[in-house]
Amino acid sequence: MRLPHAAFIARNVAVAFLAVTALAAQDRPLPDQESFTREVRARLRTDSSLQSGYIYTETRREQKLDGSGKVKEESVKVYESYPGLPGEGERWDRLLSENGRPRPASELEKELRDRQKKAEALAREATEQPAKLQAQQQREAAEQRREFDAILDDLFLVYNIRMERREAINAHDTIVFSLTPRPNAKPRTREGSQMRKVIVRAWVSESEKELVRVDADVIDTLSIGLGLLARVHKGSKFSFLRTKVNNEVWLPSRFTVSFSARLGLVAVLRRSGGSEFSGYRKFSVDTSTTIEAPTP
Repeated sequence: MRLPHAAFIARNVAVAFLAVTALAAQDRPLPDQESFTREVRARLRTDSSLQSGYIYTETRREQKLDGSGKVKEESVKVYESYPGLPGEGERWDRLLSENGRPRPASELEKELRDRQKKAEALAREATEQPAKLQAQQQREAAEQRREFDAILDDLFLVYNIRMERREAINAHDTIVFSLTPRPNAKPRTREGSQMRKVIVRAWVSESEKELVRVDADVIDTLSIGLGLLARVHKGSKFSFLRTKVNNEVWLPSRFTVSFSARLGLVAVLRRSGGSEFSGYRKFSVDTSTTIEAPTP
């Protein structure tokens, strides 16, 4: 179908404008790398800490692959994830459906009732010993931050970090970085040792200095713990994407993985899949909280 002449001109003007804008963005000098990465590091937080004030829906997909990479089996599970209760730490994930089959309403209601009882017990404990609970939470938060800072120290020690270019992701201007392991780096953490086997590309919001996307490729056999020793093979890939929620915080929106690994001495796992995060809603966990099913 031919466009009317005016619409045709308008479309071409819009395309030309976008092209010129993109070229202008690339022509601008990149920021100073040292000061930019310093600001980025100051804003880095673990995903768990960023998500701690939110309920969200997580859709987990897992595919079992054969030796040629074809899908043998697939599962899709949808969870409703709540922040942990005071003194509990871990999040509470409630399975809503599996492979398109919703769980019975009676089971979901029973889980909520049981959860409410636990919340009330923790609330009583917090009321009886508020100082003790607060001190415990502060110790745990400080320890988590120390561990995370040690991992960040190793990240900047292990990787040769190079600022490459600008690139738009979901209408946000980002700076693209390549992270290549230095051959003689001596990290102090387990995670730092694992970094030596992984090359990374990272996209960082230019205006907000927030991590938007990360792609990672395993370049050598990587040993990790999965209940027993596992060796993740070269060629495995990991990726995650963040999105800005409520115009206030960057939170995970998608995580994908494709890997093969040997468990112990015999079993070989070949998997792909990941998680999608949606429906973020603010949630305050305190002693007066009532656990309820959120409004869809």
